[in-house]
Amino acid sequence: MTQTSPEASPEVVVHGTGGGLAQTIQVRKHKVASDEPVSSGGTDTGPTPYDLLLSALGSCTSMTIGLYARRKGWVVAGIEVRLRHSKVYAADCADCETRDGHIDRIERDIFLVGDLSADQRARLLEIADKCPVHRTLKAEIEIRTRLG
Repeated sequence: MTQTSPEASPEVVVHGTGGGLAQTIQVRKHKVASDEPVSSGGTDTGPTPYDLLLSALGSCTSMTIGLYARRKGWVVAGIEVRLRHSKVYAADCADCETRDGHIDRIERDIFLVGDLSADQRARLLEIADKCPVHRTLKAEIEIRTRLG
C-alpha cells in the first residue's frame, strides 16, 4: 500500500484459506485472529469483524479521553468503554437520516474512575465523540477495491 498522506496508517494484511471463516491479521509486528462463532459457521478462534470494529472504537475512545484528561491535569484512574452493535429498522430511529431498510447502531457506555466534577465528566463525554475512529465512522467513507 502506498501511503498517500501523513495520516495514512500502516498496511493491514489479512490472510484466509478460503475453506473456512478464520482469518489471520498482520499489522506491523502484531498478529490477530478473526473468525465467526460456531453458530455462524466459524470456529470461534478470534473476535468477529464487528468485534474488531467495536474494539477500534472503544480503544480510540479510551485513548482520546485519557490524553485529554492528562493534558488538563485531571486525574482519571480508569476508563472503561463497553460497546454493542446492532441493526435496527431505520423507521425506528428518530435521529437517522435514512428511512429505508436497516441502519447500524453502536451503543457505547463510558465509565470513568476518578475524582472528577460533573462538568469534567460532561466534557470528557463530549471529547469521546472527537476520537479519530468515531469521526471516521460518522464521516462519509470511500473504499476503493481492486484485485491485486
